[in-house]
Amino acid sequence: MLPTDRPAAPSRPRGGNTFLAGLAIAGLLVPEALAYAAIAGVPPAHALVAALVGLLVYPFIGTSRFATLSATSSAAAIFASVVAAEGTGGAFALVGVTGGLFIVAALARADFLAAFVSRPVLRGFAWALAVTIVVKQLPGLTGVPAQGTHTPGLLWDWLGRLGNAQGLTAALGCGALALWLALQRAQARHAWVQPSVLVLALGIALSAALPLAAHGVVLVGPVTLQGLQWGWPRLDWDHWVRAAQVAPALMMILFAESWGSARSLALQAGDRVHARREMLALGAANIGSSLLQGLPVGAGFSASSANYEAGGHSRWTGLVAAAAIALALGLAQGALALVPLPVLCAVVIGILSHKLGPRPLWATLRWNGDAWMALAAAAGVLVLGVLFGMLLAVGLSLLLALRRFAQPAASELGRLPGTHDFVALKLHPQAQRTSGVLVLRPDEPLFFANAEAMAHIVATHAGAQGVRAVVLSVESSDDMDVTTLEALQELQAHLARRGLALLLARIKDHPRAALQRAGLTHIPLFWSVDDAVGAAQGMAIPEQSTQP
Repeated sequence: MLPTDRPAAPSRPRGGNTFLAGLAIAGLLVPEALAYAAIAGVPPAHALVAALVGLLVYPFIGTSRFATLSATSSAAAIFASVVAAEGTGGAFALVGVTGGLFIVAALARADFLAAFVSRPVLRGFAWALAVTIVVKQLPGLTGVPAQGTHTPGLLWDWLGRLGNAQGLTAALGCGALALWLALQRAQARHAWVQPSVLVLALGIALSAALPLAAHGVVLVGPVTLQGLQWGWPRLDWDHWVRAAQVAPALMMILFAESWGSARSLALQAGDRVHARREMLALGAANIGSSLLQGLPVGAGFSASSANYEAGGHSRWTGLVAAAAIALALGLAQGALALVPLPVLCAVVIGILSHKLGPRPLWATLRWNGDAWMALAAAAGVLVLGVLFGMLLAVGLSLLLALRRFAQPAASELGRLPGTHDFVALKLHPQAQRTSGVLVLRPDEPLFFANAEAMAHIVATHAGAQGVRAVVLSVESSDDMDVTTLEALQELQAHLARRGLALLLARIKDHPRAALQRAGLTHIPLFWSVDDAVGAAQGMAIPEQSTQP
């Protein structure tokens, strides 16, 4: 589940029994594994092994007491889209490559990458993903075979064939969904109520008591880890290359989801979590899952929040949950095989039902700025499919960031009357220009993509009549790369040829050091705009103002 669209924050965890919390997590993850395997279009074993690997690996590397690594609905849907395009081998390769990228990103201190997936994009992606998954469950829920490359076509085909619904399958599926929703409401008053567990248990009981299969109801079938082998998928080079092309986007989505869950719960509990360690844990878990043909894993908010609510005060809760799941596989394989498919589809829809409401999307659209990207991301998933929709969502976020930084703007500053403060003239009409001195402030940090364009903007503004000095306030820049330093050098030379002086104000320690290393000591540096303007007015640079 994506952290941008989640239920209300849980209260502080009660109790602190690691054993009981582990059992509670296992009770949630087993039905979720069956559901997410159905989403991914693979046997349940692949989701169960992913949960086992995530639960066993995370406690030794991760830093959150509550994060629970297992398959998630978003990861399962992305996996399904890769299966459709590349086959199961290509999908398992994607899991391994994604895990490797997590390791590389952690070692390279690239945990900031998740910040490049904007929240509107995540909300639009999560909403459309939930709609896509739910629509794909409708044929199994009602016994109506339907086909469609993408969500709108599948829904249209299903509606056209709805009159041919298999009666018992539809009654069982709709009844299970209604029961799940009723139990979900009861869970708000009684925490012990687990809708997915109870609905699946009732479905198993009905399947054991009645000959459902003889009346056309499809069953899940054998649930076992037998047949899974240790090793990488045997693929040619082209398949690995295609997996590597998709892996960065999946890594960013998984980390945004997992880091959002871990950080949110840590803040509520007063804990600290470390992004690089979380990346290492995600990398190791996904590599292990790939080696055992498991689904991609992440810290979904539903499972992590359940751990929080159950009082799991230790990372070792996951080991208890893993042991309980392994025990269930050893003792209840026959029972799990009796789960009716329409009941499982009902559980999938129930789990995602809270994400179908348009409220989070609508709330985003009421804001300005980049809110339109929520609709673009949602449309991309629905029209192009999950895989290309995911790539579009990440691409939109990166494009917006690049567009913002690469198209610079500068604000002219003026002094507030009676103060030493300089503010943007367009926002504070009472501010006053300083005669003969142009004061400009880049609105974004200067770096290689915008430095030359900013130099051109400054040179253009400096052409105004009566200007004899330019003060550039660069407080937004924490450092300066080679392109920026050369652009400043060229700007200073250009202004000097026109008889104008260039002064830099509010320059921080790292940019100062960069200018000194580049030998640009002839450009006067000041800690404040007021000092720089005063020096420019007298065209004499105070000795003490140029020293760091």
